[in-house]
Amino acid sequence: MNARPLILAPLRGVTIRAFRATFAGPIREAGFTEAMTPFIAATPGYDPLKDRELKGAAEVPRSDADLALTPQFIGKDPAALRTALERIRDAGYATADLNCGCPFPMVRSKGRGSGLLRTPDVLRRLLEVGCATMGDGKFSIKARLGVERPDELLRLMPFVNEFPLRFLTVHARTARQMYAGACDRAAFDAIVRAARVPVVANGDLAPGDDVAGAAGTMVGRAFIRALGARDDIGVLLDAYVAASSAELCGAQPVLGRLKELLSYWKDTLRWRRRWQVAKTARSLAELKVW
Repeated sequence: MNARPLILAPLRGVTIRAFRATFAGPIREAGFTEAMTPFIAATPGYDPLKDRELKGAAEVPRSDADLALTPQFIGKDPAALRTALERIRDAGYATADLNCGCPFPMVRSKGRGSGLLRTPDVLRRLLEVGCATMGDGKFSIKARLGVERPDELLRLMPFVNEFPLRFLTVHARTARQMYAGACDRAAFDAIVRAARVPVVANGDLAPGDDVAGAAGTMVGRAFIRALGARDDIGVLLDAYVAASSAELCGAQPVLGRLKELLSYWKDTLRWRRRWQVAKTARSLAELKVW
């Protein structure tokens, strides 16, 4: 693991491949050294190399932003995870990550994402598969502090420490909190003290933030929000529309993708009124408020 890396967080529907390509300049300027894909399903019969995040990526194992690219997987089936990891490993990807942190109730209620924190036997088998398939120091996990309580992950650290993980990323909130309320830095510090693997800090952090005891930082939302203030944001959004239009079928998916990005800026003075127009837009012409 590189010294104190800055990793672009996997934000579903936002830090996707087209975004990483279009916003490559700002990503580099911010100092990111790695990007993690939004999660890819590790389910029986699904080929991750056909996923939009990885399909046809001529720059394997590098992303469009010239960053090291780590595919992240979500699932609870060890055999399916092994198959998925073998596919991406053989295609040239050197690292992989397991999503143990997705807080959405529909995900965790099925035992995936943060739901894995409630099924330690399943999590242990997934870690065994991940480390064995990718190799020592090549597999990582991203987790919440817990589902309901901020000490749930801490209680799992004795067996997590048994594995030669590349790192453990900890978003310092519980799944129940979603993205509301303050991060629990004391609970994060307790995990750092208990961990024998590198711990990467996540949650309410911006590029340049330094977290004591952390081996690196993972940043997503703060970076996305800052993009809305750029002088060249109109040019970047035009390029993002073009890239999305070439990738997606029809205007409606492009509209949805753009609105997802613009929603991060809706509370800023520059975008407050523009968002009111954009959120009800039914065509790309209406949406173009920049």
